[in-house]
Amino acid sequence: MFVKDYLADLTESINEYSTSGFIVISEITSDFRSDKIGIVRGKIVFVDESILFFKEYLDLRHKIDKKAYSFHYQDRNSNLIFRYDNALHKPRLAFSEHKHTGDKIIPSSIPDICAVLEEIITDHIKLFLT
Repeated sequence: MFVKDYLADLTESINEYSTSGFIVISEITSDFRSDKIGIVRGKIVFVDESILFFKEYLDLRHKIDKKAYSFHYQDRNSNLIFRYDNALHKPRLAFSEHKHTGDKIIPSSIPDICAVLEEIITDHIKLFLT
């Protein structure tokens, strides 16, 4: 897979949620280091004014390898709802892939951004709309 293909898949998912009315604004930037290595960043604003900020440093030479990532989801008042990342912590965590929820940090697998969008829509936005 090439970074441009990864970006095209992401854009398609965002467009589907935009057409459905869940996403109102999306901004994506990319920095291609090569055809298979790059950085994808973005900001997505949802209908309830919550925001997802994300960054992925991708190495797609052999498989989808996220060298560094952050999916930071917050409410319209900038309060953290959750954040997936693999940033180092002090003191060190027993696991590198993790999710912040409130004041907790729990182990997590490396998320796919489409799964993060689905989590936001299902667990937060649809509840807001009902």
